[in-house]
Amino acid sequence: MMGENDESEIIEHHDDEEMEKRNTFRNDPNSLLESLTPSERGGQRSTQPSHRLLAYSDALISIIATVMILPVAHTKFQNNEELKDSIQLLLTTKIAVYLMTFLIVTVAWAAHIRLFQVIERIDDTLALLNLACMMLITFLPYTFSLMATFPNNFLGILFFCACVIVIGLIQAVIVIYGFSRPFLLNEHIQMSENQAYYRRHILEVIMRVPLMCFFASIFSFIFFQLSYVLLAIVIFMPYISQSLKWIRNKAIGGPSDDSPDSMLFYTYHPSEPLSKERVEAFSDGVYAIVATLLILDICEDNVPDPYLVQKEFGGNLFAALQEYGPEYLAYFGSFATVGLLWFVHHSLFLHVTRATRLMGLFNTFSLAFIGGLPLAYQLTHEFPRGSRNELEAIQISCVIIFFAGLFQLTMWVTALFSERETLHPYVRYGGREHAFMFAKLSLYPCVALGTFFFTCILSRFSAPIFHLMQIAVPFAFLLLRLLVRVALAVLRWLFCPARLDVGSTPVEEDDSRLPFNDIVT
Repeated sequence: MMGENDESEIIEHHDDEEMEKRNTFRNDPNSLLESLTPSERGGQRSTQPSHRLLAYSDALISIIATVMILPVAHTKFQNNEELKDSIQLLLTTKIAVYLMTFLIVTVAWAAHIRLFQVIERIDDTLALLNLACMMLITFLPYTFSLMATFPNNFLGILFFCACVIVIGLIQAVIVIYGFSRPFLLNEHIQMSENQAYYRRHILEVIMRVPLMCFFASIFSFIFFQLSYVLLAIVIFMPYISQSLKWIRNKAIGGPSDDSPDSMLFYTYHPSEPLSKERVEAFSDGVYAIVATLLILDICEDNVPDPYLVQKEFGGNLFAALQEYGPEYLAYFGSFATVGLLWFVHHSLFLHVTRATRLMGLFNTFSLAFIGGLPLAYQLTHEFPRGSRNELEAIQISCVIIFFAGLFQLTMWVTALFSERETLHPYVRYGGREHAFMFAKLSLYPCVALGTFFFTCILSRFSAPIFHLMQIAVPFAFLLLRLLVRVALAVLRWLFCPARLDVGSTPVEEDDSRLPFNDIVT
């Protein structure tokens, strides 16, 4: 503790000096280049922006995280088989594998974000190290498949732990390499006098996950159930660590955070910033892949065989295609659902100025349910009309859509707790777009929940009710602003008639009428 306090005092002592140094470099961009040795100048000229490498990494990880739903979605059910029993069986195998894989892969993606928030420029060595890291991340789903297929065999756990340990070692090498060439680092650390402290702190955080996996691999030989517990802890380690730190500080007193104020990354704090652009890119990748998986099923299963068309329909292709009517309806409804959930996500992040770690966690949960929409599409047209299995399949689809929308709403509520740092003035509490944004984010959870209860009451009409919901929601979005204005006007007329005066309009309303570009600026 004494060592940590001394280091914090050193960092605070140099804060003013670092600010002066940063301002000097901003006023004179050539001064940084002049301060480097000749070899460092040559190295800096060989660097390149990391934008394309990060875009490739985000696309790769989003594909790996999403395609694991395919084994679940392509599971075939028999008409005389109880869907409830089949789902219970799947929850212990394929669905559990999908969820754990999605969460673990997104944990690796979040670690990749933090790593390249520290290292902003790359060279050939870093690009190759990143490719090695991506290769191992793409291998993680296979190790999870082994763990699900052979849960009592330690080999699957060993493969997974070995991958994570090597990923951590590669990331540690990237950190050491980046700090050995300061011109690769971001400006905040590059101008700092405490780079050694930052490097040690980042390496300690990076190596915690490989260390947990090392212990999990050891326990796989002794008591493999404990290994699964340790692997689950890996997903929530940042939040467990922050909670333990808070409990320790409350128990012994002292500051709630012993990290220096200037330490922006690797703090394990829920409000730690994440790259908003990369969160958007990863999310767009998941939405795009899910939408693509839907049409792949149509192309694979709903193209009639020419021989059957000739034999059973006399060569009439239109008559043969009519047999696939429910599949086409389910496809268009599912695509509209995916597209509109993306639209809500886009609307939310259009007004987000800074993403945080906690928002990223809720975004991960939402995307995990978005990835389950191909399963919902497959189930809604799998069973005969009016059967018990069809009703349960539609209710499962409603649950998936409900939680996908609910976690989007949770992201916005989380952002409201620190709205001055995370949201534009338009959507803050009392802002002009606040009520409209709340209605837009609440629409899908409310509609999905209402559809679920209607199908419970009117079970004979479950399929028409569900498809009506899918068709009506796009029109509800088109009329939503008008509906919100009418509802607000009615509420003001009922409860605040005195505020209808024009002269009582708050001064803040003038600010909310500024163009959006001015607000962003």
